[in-house]
Amino acid sequence: MATRRMNATAKSSDQPLPGSELEVLRRYLSERGLKMTTQRDRILEVFLRTSGHVTAEQLYERMKQVDPGIGFTTVYRTLRVLCECGLAQERNFGHGPARYEHAFSRRHHDHLVCVKCGRIIEFENDAIETIQRQVADTHRFTLLDHRHELYGHCEFCRPA
Repeated sequence: MATRRMNATAKSSDQPLPGSELEVLRRYLSERGLKMTTQRDRILEVFLRTSGHVTAEQLYERMKQVDPGIGFTTVYRTLRVLCECGLAQERNFGHGPARYEHAFSRRHHDHLVCVKCGRIIEFENDAIETIQRQVADTHRFTLLDHRHELYGHCEFCRPA
């Protein structure tokens, strides 16, 4: 991911880099009269160090290692805020709990989802994107966004 992040030695009270995830969150909270708390700062940092698609429970377990007193509700509510301000995107793949992935400065991508083990593979394909735009144009439809998910069995779960 080609985003700029706060230096690991910086404190949450230091000025974040312009255009950074921390600045986006601080601005979002400020515009709504909410405070940037140490817990929100830590949750953002742990989320940004997490790759792939994480559940709220998985992020909570990681947060307990950083802040043993943190509550699940705090992690869940902060994830909701991260989605609202564009730093995270909630994904529901039809089985199990919602998952969250980084959304800030990420290129659009699609997903292959294994219905047996839950493995999620991200992929990009310009031809698919072109066809989707052509279909929308053919139907005089203004395409705003889309999610393309393919469900099946991964190489490890495929029947022999």
